Amino acid sequence: MPEPTKQDLLVGVDLGGTKILAGVFTPGLKLIQSTKLSTKAERGFDAVVERISRCIRDAVDEADLSLKQIRGIGIGAPGAVDPDSGEVIFAPNLQWKGMPLKKALEKALNLPVFVENDCNICTLGVHESELKGKPRNMIGIFLGTGVGGGLILEGKLYGGFNRTAGELGHMVIQVGGPKCGCGNNGCFEALASRTAIFREIQRAVKEGGRTVLTEMLGDNLADLKSGDLRKALRKGDKLVEKVIESAAEYTGIAVANLINVFNPEVVVVGGGVIDALEDEMMSIIVETALDYAMPGTTQGIEIIATKLGDFAGITGGAVLARQRTK
Repeated sequence: MPEPTKQDLLVGVDLGGTKILAGVFTPGLKLIQSTKLSTKAERGFDAVVERISRCIRDAVDEADLSLKQIRGIGIGAPGAVDPDSGEVIFAPNLQWKGMPLKKALEKALNLPVFVENDCNICTLGVHESELKGKPRNMIGIFLGTGVGGGLILEGKLYGGFNRTAGELGHMVIQVGGPKCGCGNNGCFEALASRTAIFREIQRAVKEGGRTVLTEMLGDNLADLKSGDLRKALRKGDKLVEKVIESAAEYTGIAVANLINVFNPEVVVVGGGVIDALEDEMMSIIVETALDYAMPGTTQGIEIIATKLGDFAGITGGAVLARQRTK
């Protein structure tokens, strides 16, 4: 492979509440190298910027490249982001308000940096890399610690009037339902995120429900992970099965609402919960969505799980950098 010329490569970064993932990509979006570092958000903004910058330098260094060969950096941050100024308006998981992420990283690395909401970035990654940019209209839904989404409308990422469009996790699906981290009740996120699934299992156990998870992890279910749910289901755990089924049904209802509103060609579902439980959840999600969508609206629409997994965010970051440095 010829040595990439100066400023040809792209870096994508996925900034989360617990980890930072950085990847170096070719202009054709082939991943050359990725590096992971814990976020340590409790140390504050400057320390996290320093860690992001270290994570990027490590990835570039591991690939035997230099920062001079990087054309631009795209980063997905959790929360409300102003993509023009590159400021993180509000990121609850990081406890940031009005933080100048673009400015700080550009100063640290002396390279152009572009910032977007993390789920918008994941949607961009799936659209460009996995679906080759084909669908004119696509919706991404990501079930993780929370629930987020992104909208590709007429071939472009849709930001809306205040640039905060795509907060699909905060559609209210059950009036008077469980409390959500945003302060509302009955949000999609409060019914189908990993946090919601874990909370529901813990509540059922407190009320005397039986699950193999308590044998695996003790009664307070400390250190529960998505993978444990899969193990429980394999052992025929009825309690876990019921909770997962309910989360999948709520997701299907959300998908139906979005199909009724946007009528996209493709709805892509991803995130850590789907990575772990795709086989158990996708058929219920699809079936429920088709039940709840208005008759006649779903003809030819695909509802699929992404195959990019953990790399959706860094891939989307590279796409963003490629788009913005043209």
